[in-house]
Amino acid sequence: MSGRLDRIGLERFAGTGERLARAVTIASVSFGRSLLWLLAAIVVGCGIWMLLPLSKGTSAEPARPELAAVELAPSGDASAVVSSASEASAPAKAELSRLRISSQTWRRGGLGSKALVTLTLRNDNDYAVKDVEIVCAFTRRDGSHLTNRSRVLANAVSMKSRKTFARIPVGFVNVNADQAKCSLVAARRA
Repeated sequence: MSGRLDRIGLERFAGTGERLARAVTIASVSFGRSLLWLLAAIVVGCGIWMLLPLSKGTSAEPARPELAAVELAPSGDASAVVSSASEASAPAKAELSRLRISSQTWRRGGLGSKALVTLTLRNDNDYAVKDVEIVCAFTRRDGSHLTNRSRVLANAVSMKSRKTFARIPVGFVNVNADQAKCSLVAARRA
């Protein structure tokens, strides 16, 4: 065949098609491999990002003065002492005295890294409460403290009633966490 093309001067175009097809095949394989590496990098990056804990310092929401500040008692138990900074926080103190957690359980979710808390709040006040803030303390099997996680429950609890909050995500917990004890921190009138 090259002899025939040589007579008319087109021999140099005979191998061009084959070389072009080979170059296109090599380029498409290289492009496909680089796309696979990029996809793998994105998946690994997203996985690492999901495992990082949420930071509380970057919240754009201003602090609410109507919530009462709480300090844990020095004895280390889950009881909280409410400090009233102003007259506006005095009703919150009364709300917490007649608001309690009647039952609580927790389990793991999210591939074992998130804590899901189920709790029942009992409101014995003569008014409904909302924006109930809870703090859950997680401990090891031997009782040593691991971490605290807090959450605000936005739903209202009616007066003289109880409400169950099922599987509330409170945050990421250590793999060694074995027990959880939740306590009330603050609440507002609804």
